Amino acid sequence: MAFDGTWKIDRNENYEKFMEAMGVGMMKRKLGAHDNLKITIQQNGDKFNVKEASNFRNIEIEFTLGVNFEYSLADGTELSGAWTLEGNKLVGTFTRKDNGKVLKATREIVGDELVQTYLYEGVESKRYFKR
Repeated sequence: MAFDGTWKIDRNENYEKFMEAMGVGMMKRKLGAHDNLKITIQQNGDKFNVKEASNFRNIEIEFTLGVNFEYSLADGTELSGAWTLEGNKLVGTFTRKDNGKVLKATREIVGDELVQTYLYEGVESKRYFKR
């Protein structure tokens, strides 16, 4: 599948502002902007296995499209939600457990890059990954 592979962060757009909107403290924002994130995605039908490795943590997430699951961000924020496939985009809708606000995320392949977009409280950020 198109998402399969190992993707390494190349650059960010507006990521610190996004983290600020999410309530991440200044020190964690500065570190998070340089997290060296590497994502490995394996898709088997509607099931996904995603490994995230960064300077801060290594986790493995398994999910099925359209099925809610629990997830914690690197700063400890707990979310509940699901990923769906809309055309060639993975679209995630997650609700924060602490305040009930919604975080939207998309992953799509654009050219030779994986583009991950976040939208929270009107603040949009993009992270670009290369294989």
